[in-house]
Amino acid sequence: MDDIFHWCKDGNAMLVRVWLDDTAHDMNQGDDHGFSPLHWASFSGHTQIAEMLVSKGARINATNMGDDTALHLAAAHGHRDVVMLLLKNKADINLLNEHGNTPLHYACFWGYRDIAEDLINSGAIANISNKYGEIPFDKCKGLLRQQLDELAISNGQDMSRKFAYKDQAWYGTTKRSRDATLSRFAGLALEELLLQSKVSSTPSGETWKGVWQRNKTEISAKFLAVGGEARIPRDFAEEYPRLRIFSHPNVLPVIGCVNSPPNLVVVSQWMPYGSLYKILHEGSPIVVDTHRALQFAIDIARGMAFLHTLNPLIPRFYLSSKHIMIDEDLTARINMADAKFSFQEKNKLYSPAWMAPEALQKKHSEINVRAADMWSFAILLWELITRQVPFSEHSPMEVGMKIALEALRVSIPPGISPHMSRLIKICMNEEPGKRPSFDQIIPILEKMKLS
Repeated sequence: MDDIFHWCKDGNAMLVRVWLDDTAHDMNQGDDHGFSPLHWASFSGHTQIAEMLVSKGARINATNMGDDTALHLAAAHGHRDVVMLLLKNKADINLLNEHGNTPLHYACFWGYRDIAEDLINSGAIANISNKYGEIPFDKCKGLLRQQLDELAISNGQDMSRKFAYKDQAWYGTTKRSRDATLSRFAGLALEELLLQSKVSSTPSGETWKGVWQRNKTEISAKFLAVGGEARIPRDFAEEYPRLRIFSHPNVLPVIGCVNSPPNLVVVSQWMPYGSLYKILHEGSPIVVDTHRALQFAIDIARGMAFLHTLNPLIPRFYLSSKHIMIDEDLTARINMADAKFSFQEKNKLYSPAWMAPEALQKKHSEINVRAADMWSFAILLWELITRQVPFSEHSPMEVGMKIALEALRVSIPPGISPHMSRLIKICMNEEPGKRPSFDQIIPILEKMKLS
């Protein structure tokens, strides 16, 4: 067992805190049995460590090899404080493990009355059958079953019928803890990648879908189109480790790179839904209603707020919907593989529609990068709300010239929420110093989502 799993199991909060401060550490990795650090903290009842992990973005509903979530483990081992922490952070209360058991099944089996009551009061369904046809109350002993049955009825549940095992209405979105090897191997050999199909071809290079044969992980392999200068492999080796950011759920890290000239390849996890741009504009089974659009915006803002805490900042990352990937659980993640390297196309910009006017007029070193990112986010908000491509009637070159020199700006159509309209305008203040930070707008977006 790796040290982080030991520390979370044994309650060594100081070492866990130090470990979490390193962005190359993946808090959502799993051990050989798929137990994430949050699984072990919940198993052992270390509330302080669980709080640290949750605050840093640990995935609440990640499952181990037995499909147990952290909530299953906390409920099964009687750790009420951890149970309440997980419920507060939107743990899926009715998720089934490989036996068909919910967290309530385990609280009832072990006689943890307080936890069972907390679960029922928080929405746990008391008559879901497991694989063996047992509902949670079938696990109770004596008077406890009667008391919990009365509580469920008082909460409006119909205890006269059972929901059969595998009734899909009661499944939530599951996601296994990530294979820990993703964050351990930075240097890869091209022979390790089984390339399957070309996904896209752009002036900056080709992107292929494939499989990392070491652990059968589906990957995206981006072959950079670069010249043959001798210094490029050296610069590549120095720069790509900064893109291996595993420590935030809204940042998609570079897993590793192949540095075998002429092949310079950036490798990241395959995202089946593709980019946010693809979902919004190229046809997708995902329905982006207002609620989903706001959740995407919150995810992106959280990821950008984290990136803005780094010192120095990630250089040459340009925020746009093309650089946001959507994970299988519909989490929006900022794609570090889209950050440009120092030797790549220094004077070419392919998505000027999302760029701040000052970023199109001045050198990167002369602008307030955080403020420029906020302008880009405002364009993203406009795109999410309107479902339109910004300035689609112009070529990229025309767009860049008109934004920089002719004050071309997006117009907010009628019918848009006045709160959203105002937020977009604030984020696009012509004076960079008057634009808000991402930390300031996250609560605003969360309030919009709840209204």
